[in-house]
Amino acid sequence: MSEPEAGLRGRLVDVGVELVAQEGAQALTLREIARRAGVSHGAPRRYFPTHLELLSAIARRGFAELGERAKSAIADGAASPRAQLTALGRVYLEFALDNPGMYELMFRHDLLESGHLGLRDTSLPLFGVLVDLVGRARPDVNARLVAGALWANLHGIAQLWRWGSLQLATGADDFVPLLRSALDAHLGPEATR
Repeated sequence: MSEPEAGLRGRLVDVGVELVAQEGAQALTLREIARRAGVSHGAPRRYFPTHLELLSAIARRGFAELGERAKSAIADGAASPRAQLTALGRVYLEFALDNPGMYELMFRHDLLESGHLGLRDTSLPLFGVLVDLVGRARPDVNARLVAGALWANLHGIAQLWRWGSLQLATGADDFVPLLRSALDAHLGPEATR
């Protein structure tokens, strides 16, 4: 791909990232992205033959950002697995609440289901980190299943918090106690020293 082509491909993705941040996943049409990028409505098809491929490229940026935040949160890995899981959970929830449009796009089943779009290559390593930490925190369980249940719990907290439902139901004004409760539910109570 020539430099101008690579530049336009990247610009289309950049515009999509901005659009999803401003208006949500439902605003991500090929026509609107092309309009905002200043190209004809057919131009994106040269780089993204299907709408799903463009959405996948945009979502990949979200997974990359979340991955970088996760890497920073667990730093050198010197903290206990439980402390790293707490930091990872906090980063996940903050990302979800700060980037609702991108977060919604990232977990669309139609994007994740298609192996040829390459999104799994970006999303599965993040889940692998979660599985590894759960396995180190609870070597007596099936780490993949417990990590899946924990992830589902975090996803639910993010969605319900964003909608205001958890604040109403629990009276909480911060999601951290809910994160701690989710970790206790999946990993057992934190050992006191």
